[in-house]
Amino acid sequence: MRSSIRALSGVAAAVALAVGTAPSASAEPPGAAGTPAPRVEWAPCEELAEVECGALSLPIDWERPRGERFDLAVARRKATDPTKRVGVLVINPGGPGGSGVSFALGANEYFSPAVLERFDVVGFDPRGVARSQPVKCSLDLLLDAPSTYPADEAGFRELAAYNRELAADCREHSGPIYDHADTLSVVKDIDALRKALGERKINYYGISYGTLIGQQYAEEFGRDIRAMVLDSNMDHSLGVRRFNETEAVAAEDSFHEFVKWCDRTPSCALHGRDVAAVWDDLLARADRGELTNPGNPGQVITARQLSGAALGAFYGPDWAPLAQLVADLVAGAPSAAAFAAEETAENPFAAVFCQDWAIRVKSHRELSALVERNNRLAPHMRGSSLGHEATAGCVGLPEKVNNPQHRLRIEDAPKILMTNALHDPSTPYEWAVNAHRQSRDTTVLLTYEGWGHGVYGRSDCTTGAMDEYLITLKTPRDGARCAAVEPPAESVASLDATPRPVGPAPGVPGWER
Repeated sequence: MRSSIRALSGVAAAVALAVGTAPSASAEPPGAAGTPAPRVEWAPCEELAEVECGALSLPIDWERPRGERFDLAVARRKATDPTKRVGVLVINPGGPGGSGVSFALGANEYFSPAVLERFDVVGFDPRGVARSQPVKCSLDLLLDAPSTYPADEAGFRELAAYNRELAADCREHSGPIYDHADTLSVVKDIDALRKALGERKINYYGISYGTLIGQQYAEEFGRDIRAMVLDSNMDHSLGVRRFNETEAVAAEDSFHEFVKWCDRTPSCALHGRDVAAVWDDLLARADRGELTNPGNPGQVITARQLSGAALGAFYGPDWAPLAQLVADLVAGAPSAAAFAAEETAENPFAAVFCQDWAIRVKSHRELSALVERNNRLAPHMRGSSLGHEATAGCVGLPEKVNNPQHRLRIEDAPKILMTNALHDPSTPYEWAVNAHRQSRDTTVLLTYEGWGHGVYGRSDCTTGAMDEYLITLKTPRDGARCAAVEPPAESVASLDATPRPVGPAPGVPGWER
């Protein structure tokens, strides 16, 4: 929650391989009587021939199925042992704005051999993303954004006017798909894809924002699911206040876990020091405009860039390189962290998020109250940069949205496996608990007692439970827990090494290049 500006925050794009062109099949709306489902015509992907690529022509507006269309980009990595094949595993890496095609291209580095043997792994770029008619905006306008922390009502009105101007610009450059990039439309695309693949039922793995896609697919098309894993869950029932509060609490919790790690780990670059005090001193220097990039003394580092860097590191968690970065900044030493700006004009986050969430702050007073509350809940992290930027990006936009939030209502689906880390900085553990509570009859919750964003691959326990469920449909006991696995003590990774979900703005984790 990507080719844009990357400043201090440690972010990295997931695999970004170009896809060869392939003919697109055309799909009528799901359930259209008398219309045979088309099949995707596959061809080897241009950059990775072992994976097949194709496209599916779909309506931009499902309420006008014979209107303007777009091509849904799809990639398929076939099961490595056809004799053991169970079916297709549709995957989504989150965001909103993550590329499922890129996810499929790199799936052999993500999923276990047992899963790869048995499933055709199918990734798609959701509408408005990457290769599926991406939402594009004028680069100059993206770079000219006002502060998302306005000082007064005039600044708030400027932010609202800017968001409206940006929306109009993105709509002009992207066409009608800009107004139909919501998750409910994506869900209908997936069911059209299911039919095009010739599958009676699909299996699904979604992480982060991909869990919202999965949750809503289960609401709409539960009978068409064989198995579903929702890793690091969204809670689509939250209003603006609880959305921001829970994000802030999760960010602060991850900061305290980082401090505890430094206290118990001799190789931490800040071991033996009061880490929170050192950090707060850096924030104070940044507030005064006194903190600069040691590798580029003319570049001032802001407190919000610092907190964005920390939040990004917590995704890994990449604690060792974060500690080294802080130590370097304190000492005025050159750092390996990327401070340089990088540019892009693809900007799908707001087009999706602001159609999925009726989160509209209406005044400077209301926004300031949110910021003040979040700062109290997360004094070291200044709230959550991710939650704040997502909220601020919707200021001034129409209140009516395509896919407003609601309590999860899954009525006709098999058992679904939800997983979440106890110390997730981005999708708070509370979200998974709430989503599970809303769907208790159809979901099972597995808790990873450790850190970071995303649970698959964290340990033999977490991966084994998800693999066993996907392959055999046997779920773990509801409420089961997997012990935490300590992250590496040494700085074996940089802050730019861990792929992260797409973020809403420069300086926020996942803002992809």
